[in-house]
Amino acid sequence: MDEQVQQLIEDLKVAFASTYAFYLKAHYYHWNVEGPDFPQYHEFFGNLYQEVYGAIDKMAEHIRALDAYAPGSFNRLEELSAIKGDDNIIDGLKMAARLLDDNDKLVPMLISVMKKAEAVDRYGTANFIQDRIEAHRIHSWMLRSTVKKL
Repeated sequence: MDEQVQQLIEDLKVAFASTYAFYLKAHYYHWNVEGPDFPQYHEFFGNLYQEVYGAIDKMAEHIRALDAYAPGSFNRLEELSAIKGDDNIIDGLKMAARLLDDNDKLVPMLISVMKKAEAVDRYGTANFIQDRIEAHRIHSWMLRSTVKKL
């Protein structure tokens, strides 16, 4: 297999694992947020994890279309992910701040994957990743607006 394609596969697996970890953290926060703003955070985190979850299967399919296997065990996903899990129950504002930090790791990672996909003429993968970049830029805006202090 071409070295550039192999690098695309490896980077796509990291982006996949990181996206999965982001989804899982947002879902965890959705379940466990408490406090006076519970309804707003619960709905916000719910919308966030649902949008991201919708991309996970498609991302795995792009890995498979490159004749590679998508990672699926928790150990392998944790190994590959640039986003770490969270076992703490913190307030909703801190949850949003942590998700913003994690989301801001995803955008440059996805930009790199998109460029690598374009370099090997995998335009469908590049277009899919481009859509994910835009989705995560919107997530950044919403998370940044949520944690902003006036």
